[in-house]
Amino acid sequence: MFRKNILITGASSGLGEEMARMYAAKGHNLALCARRLENLETLKNDLAAKHPSITIAIKSLDVCDYDQVFVVFREFQKELGGLDRIIVNAGMGKGASLGTGYFKANRQTAETNFIAGIAQCEAAMEIFREQNAGHLVTISSMSALRGLPGSVSVYSASKAALRNLTESIRVDMMDSPIAVSCILPGFILTPINERRKQAPFRVDLQTGCRAIVKAIDKEVGEAKVPAWPWVPLGWILNVAPLWLVRKLS
Repeated sequence: MFRKNILITGASSGLGEEMARMYAAKGHNLALCARRLENLETLKNDLAAKHPSITIAIKSLDVCDYDQVFVVFREFQKELGGLDRIIVNAGMGKGASLGTGYFKANRQTAETNFIAGIAQCEAAMEIFREQNAGHLVTISSMSALRGLPGSVSVYSASKAALRNLTESIRVDMMDSPIAVSCILPGFILTPINERRKQAPFRVDLQTGCRAIVKAIDKEVGEAKVPAWPWVPLGWILNVAPLWLVRKLS
């Protein structure tokens, strides 16, 4: 199914920006939001020059301003005449081991990745239920499969919560016209992890996003991307002892 109008949060950089570029090239209209409006304006101008036949709407949005999430999504719906797919992508990777004095950073990551994820999913599902159509996509992480140590402790927990939330929504929407997908990327080179010393099997942004877009367009319930090596590694992570989880993280 060709989902013409796509909303992407966190679209000013990283996965969100690259997904926007790929979907623009495929002829989709885009609703793009992020905190950094100047980055979105640059992206819009670039995409409009390359793909003049599509419509591109942009708005500033901090997804932790929960009331504004609902306002912005509705404004995009009116501006584009409907939303066919909403990609909950905005996220944060700050943090440290618990008890080391970084509660504020850990809280910000938890709020951005999960509480704000709830707000985005809620706003998206209100629209899709009214339309009786749509495709909700959440961007989780392979780190959602296990509790990981150190700086990604809260990150992995928040992504696991988002994954479980998505599955709950998918169960709610079974036998309905509304599709629900959760994407679990492995290490893809983005601003979130560019300084990370350990990033096994990390791929460049374009390679990673091609795998993400392909999985999204298939509208599968859940996908680990890129499939190699993350599908078999996912099986290993599910049963691995903690010493091996620590070594892989």
